[in-house]
Formats: sequence, C-alpha cells, structure tokens
Amino acid sequence: MKTFDTMNPLCAAFYYLCVLGITMFSMNPLLLVISLAASIANAAIQNAASRRANLFAVIVFLIAAIINPIVVHNGETVLFYFNDNPITLEAVLYGIFAAAMIVAALYWLRGMTKVLSSDKVMYLFGKISPKLALLISMSLRYVELFKQRWRRIQEAQKALGLYDDGNLIDAVKGRARVLSILITWTLENGIITAESMEARGYGSRRRSSYSAYRFHLSDGLFIIICAVLTALTVIGAYHYSVVYYPSIQMELWNPWGIAGAAAFALLSILPLIMKGKEAVKWRILLSKI
Repeated sequence: MKTFDTMNPLCAAFYYLCVLGITMFSMNPLLLVISLAASIANAAIQNAASRRANLFAVIVFLIAAIINPIVVHNGETVLFYFNDNPITLEAVLYGIFAAAMIVAALYWLRGMTKVLSSDKVMYLFGKISPKLALLISMSLRYVELFKQRWRRIQEAQKALGLYDDGNLIDAVKGRARVLSILITWTLENGIITAESMEARGYGSRRRSSYSAYRFHLSDGLFIIICAVLTALTVIGAYHYSVVYYPSIQMELWNPWGIAGAAAFALLSILPLIMKGKEAVKWRILLSKI
C-alpha cells in the first residue's frame, strides 16, 4: 500500500510545484479558497502545523487582510472612511484573498518540508548539484534543529533561574539571552561541520551516492495525473478572469472556471485520498484477522 509520503521524491516535488505555482500566481477566489482549505487539511493530516504555527498563520492572515484596504484606496464601492481615507469593498476583498494566498502557501511549504526530508532532497539534487543539495538539506534540517535547541536552552535557563517571563522587560531580556546562546551554538556547530567535511575530503572529487528510492509505474501515473489536473486548472483560470479594480467583475457561472476549480480541488486532496485509501485498506485487513 503506497501512500503520498512513501512515493518517489520526484512525485512529491512535482506535486508541491504544481499546487504552489497555482496558489502563488493566481488571484482567482475559487482557487484560493480551495487551496487554503486543502493546505490546512493536508498539514493537519501530516502533523506539520502546531498550535503556534496555526496562531502565526491567523495573525499573518489578519495583518495581510487589514493592511491592503488601509493602504490601497482604489475601488468604486466605499464602505466607510478611516482618517478621511475611503475603505472600499474592492480593496477589502483583494486583501482577504491576498492573505489567503500567503497563508495557503505557508501551509503548503510546511507540508513540503514534512514530506521532503534531507535524504529525499539529496536524491533529487545530488546528481545535478551536490553542493546545492547539501545546502538545501542542511537548511531544512536546521529549521527543526533551531526549534529543539531553542527549547533546550530555554529550559536550561529556567532551571538556572535566569529566565523570567513575568513581565515584558524580563521576557525580552530572557529571549535575547536565549537567542544569543543559540547563535553562538549554531556558529560553533557550523565550524565543526565544515572542518569535519573537509577532513573527509568533501568536494575533492566527484561524489558517489546511494539511493533507496525507485521509480515505479504508480509514480509515473501519479505525475501524469498531477500534470493533467494542473493543465485543466490553468486553462480554467485563463478563461475565468477576475477583476478587482475599479469594480469587481466576476462571472458567477462559467463552465471553464468551475471545471478548473474542480480539477484543482481534486489535485489538492490527492494526498488525502491516498491517506484515506490506506486507512480503509488497513481496517479491512484488520477485520480479516
């Protein structure tokens, strides 16, 4: 039983390239709503977003949605005035959908870092550019490593009685001390890693590599399905244009737009479908024991 996480890394890379490309280069409200909902669902299934990450996403969404109508005053439909500046419906809607695009991209990237581990990145870029593959894999590794080290340093500071977040000033001083220790620790570890790699002769000759990943027929079928659904989505988005300024112009019924949105919805939930299929098969096998 093959799931999205156990497929060839090329499948995951191509999949996230498709959904991120559509999310980041489209202001179609249907596609953005689908992308936001699907990205949150995928991140929840993959345990890629903690409570802090969800809170951060909410804050980013609110800030991005509020800033646009305050800064941009274009649009014909004036809702009210703020500091003698008009707040228009068009600017509000544009800000909401722009915020949805940003948050959806963040959730897709969180899911991608969860699926594409360092060994998968090395498999993807190792033969093309070993240095680039090493840089990407180390960057992805340090994101989680920084979190772990931050918690360890913070707990050690609390145990020593040097960290107090009872008031704002002490909390800022405590976090600044933890950040200083973290930076020092990271720089020292970077020097040790560089010296270790140099001692092992990294970069002196062409690097050989071993990969446990094999490209199967199901992987090729998955990539073809993603390519077809992405093409249908792009065609639908091309024929379903949305104009925000100076007034909102959007067709409520457009066959191409609906077909493209349906294709993108299916593309977005492919990992969920594969996960659900695995769960159903597992329950069936357990019932036969």
